[in-house]
Amino acid sequence: QVQLVESGGGSVQAGGSLRLSCVASGYTHSQYCMAWFRQAPGKEREWVARIDGFGGASYADSVKDRFTISKDNAKYTLYLQMNSLKPEDTSMYYCAGHSRYGCPGDDDYDYWGQGTQVTVSS
Repeated sequence: QVQLVESGGGSVQAGGSLRLSCVASGYTHSQYCMAWFRQAPGKEREWVARIDGFGGASYADSVKDRFTISKDNAKYTLYLQMNSLKPEDTSMYYCAGHSRYGCPGDDDYDYWGQGTQVTVSS
């Protein structure tokens, strides 16, 4: 059974930093695309960043140059380093994993975590 468990969320002031982690079990994620999404109350789920099986990363324009996605295959862990946080980054953050080669063009990932809350105050 595949499980993705996020941690690292919390409350910070604008300009601060947080690092989110997502530990995978039952899933050899090193070969496959993984991503971070976020969803604020009353808003649609938004893609944040993804990393493919070769380590190539992509970012949404809203977080580019502030967030960094990475993974440690030996620890079965996906990370999201978030710097220069803004109040508009406040959201529930979810990690997602794919079980086929390539990255989905949308949110068609096979596995999802339960989310971790990030709150940024001004």
